[in-house]
Amino acid sequence: MVAFAIAGNVMTDLMTQPVGKGKHGKDVYLGDIWPTPKEIDDNLRYAMNAKSFRANYDKVKTDPGKFWSSIKGTNGQVYDWPKSTYIAEPPFFEGFKMKPHASDAGFKGARIMALFGDSITTDHISPAGSIKESSPAGIWLKAHGVPKADFNSYGSRRGNHDVMMRGTFANVRIKNLMIPPDANGTQEEGGVTLFQPGNQKMFIYDAAMKYMEQGVGTVVFGGEEYGTGSSRDWAAKGTQLLGIKAVVARSFERIHRANLVGMGVLPLQFRGADSWQTLGLTGDEQIDVVIGSELKPQMDVKLVVHRPDGTHQEVTVRLRIDTPIEVDYYKHGGILPFVLRQLLE
Repeated sequence: MVAFAIAGNVMTDLMTQPVGKGKHGKDVYLGDIWPTPKEIDDNLRYAMNAKSFRANYDKVKTDPGKFWSSIKGTNGQVYDWPKSTYIAEPPFFEGFKMKPHASDAGFKGARIMALFGDSITTDHISPAGSIKESSPAGIWLKAHGVPKADFNSYGSRRGNHDVMMRGTFANVRIKNLMIPPDANGTQEEGGVTLFQPGNQKMFIYDAAMKYMEQGVGTVVFGGEEYGTGSSRDWAAKGTQLLGIKAVVARSFERIHRANLVGMGVLPLQFRGADSWQTLGLTGDEQIDVVIGSELKPQMDVKLVVHRPDGTHQEVTVRLRIDTPIEVDYYKHGGILPFVLRQLLE
């Protein structure tokens, strides 16, 4: 990195081209400036000298200078959460009680938030890139006095749930197949959905907030390899914070499936050749998940589709809570409240 910085161009081939010019215009190559093993060893020994560390830190304590003196800290055992668009107190323990809510894990009357195809990645679900000005996260940042030039990225603002919630399913390339294609057959891209009833198009975040205000749960449907890619924790955290109760897919990426359970979201897997396409879902249906007995790993559960014309259809799906400890996580509302209750007990 230092050599490229000196060269001023990462396209320089440092194996064959000079890093730069030395005295009298002489070419200087990487080998000329590369430290010898002795130089490395001498400096490493100094860097690992405990007395040097102690001397430096003692100097900061006794004579910190203007810069260090200008930095103010806080005292106490509890962090005081400053007003910031980069970091905020997460809401995962709001309403926490020692006893988890009694539930058979089933639910009724959920609305469909999205119908996705195959290979929906964790970056589709929770992007790490730039924040679009017209997106829910961009609108929120502007409302909090952040100019577009300072938006930065979702990855840099992952300590603020208000940004990350609004970024969930907000990838500019994600395709919600609930949205009908245009006259040319082109599928719209971006984190939008159709709010029901009424087929009102809006951002997924805005629809999620409206459903939650009404006390209505939501479900996401996917295809093969749902959650593939990096094990991005916010892909599951954001899903939970949007009030999504279950993800129903043809198959799941291993880590994302576990992360969904860890956040208290049901992963349900179609059996055989079943899919949301074979069910003929369009997005205006309502969904029941019927457990029917005590929650057990990989049990079969019933998915009931209620259509606007009054008819309904049932299909058996596999519960992808795979282990007994995952059952405990889910019953506690996720791994965070589970661990907290364990500690408090």
